[in-house]
Amino acid sequence: MKQVKLGGLDALETSAVALGIMRMAALDSDQAANVLETAHDHGITMIDSADIYGNGHSETVFGEALKKTSLSRDDFVIQSKGGIVLDPERSHGDLVFGQRYDFSKQHLIDAVDGVLKRMGVDYLDSFLLHRPDTLMEPEQISDAFDTLTRAGKVRYFGVSNFNPRQVDLVQAALNQRLIINQLQFSLMHSGMVDFGIHTNMKDDGSVDHDGGILEYSRLKHMTIQTWSPFQFGMFGGPFIDNPKFPELNTKLQALADKYGVSKNAIATAWILRHPANMQVLLGTMTPAHITDSANGGDIVLDAQEWYDLYFAAGNTLP
Repeated sequence: MKQVKLGGLDALETSAVALGIMRMAALDSDQAANVLETAHDHGITMIDSADIYGNGHSETVFGEALKKTSLSRDDFVIQSKGGIVLDPERSHGDLVFGQRYDFSKQHLIDAVDGVLKRMGVDYLDSFLLHRPDTLMEPEQISDAFDTLTRAGKVRYFGVSNFNPRQVDLVQAALNQRLIINQLQFSLMHSGMVDFGIHTNMKDDGSVDHDGGILEYSRLKHMTIQTWSPFQFGMFGGPFIDNPKFPELNTKLQALADKYGVSKNAIATAWILRHPANMQVLLGTMTPAHITDSANGGDIVLDAQEWYDLYFAAGNTLP
């Protein structure tokens, strides 16, 4: 499994493929233990969570499951996110909706304490602000991060779905460096790549939706953790084996046959081929799918294969 240094830090070297546990709330502890064992057996050594996943129950199940495995807390880099206050009247299956965002000092401290209690661990390797709050006060965030650092409850910090100016706004108040930004990215959600390729053009690909976040992240040595790596749109569903995307699936299958892996592994390898120090976040709770996707961490596509997949996804070069 390819390794990645989160934020370029030797102290946070972990697997280039991580396991997100948003859907772990639907499992019992024995099933979840099997998921964790499978992930670790295939080289996955990072767990990503958020305090709102399953309204907190995903983290409870994780904590119970970890105790049932042969693994220990030190076998994983553990990360969670906070700052979204749930609206109990606006939920649908796996989807959770916020009532508001809250980056106040006390809310962030309480969020971390809740995560630690549910997971049954003493500290988080990283804690991220979960989506930008337009009402955020950087000084409050700074006070919270300093308190959590002094208490030994969080080692490193990051953000999720922030644009460059929002990162700068928060970073200017902090004593810690923000080392991670979680962003949606996949073969069918490649806007931050499209924008750079179509510089100085007037076509759809030239539209900058995110403030040059890809190049900014590289300059700042922030690891981009890519969520929904097999999805099109935010809630459109998977593009793997989807009849809406025949050309892409044909190309994925051809490369899967060449390398002796699954289409999911090739879609994973496509993300990891980019030199921007990205990490792929898997959301599946199916052991077989974890195995398939994790195999992508051992595949290195050449440049032409990367571009051939990019073209098959419906993209062009100027």
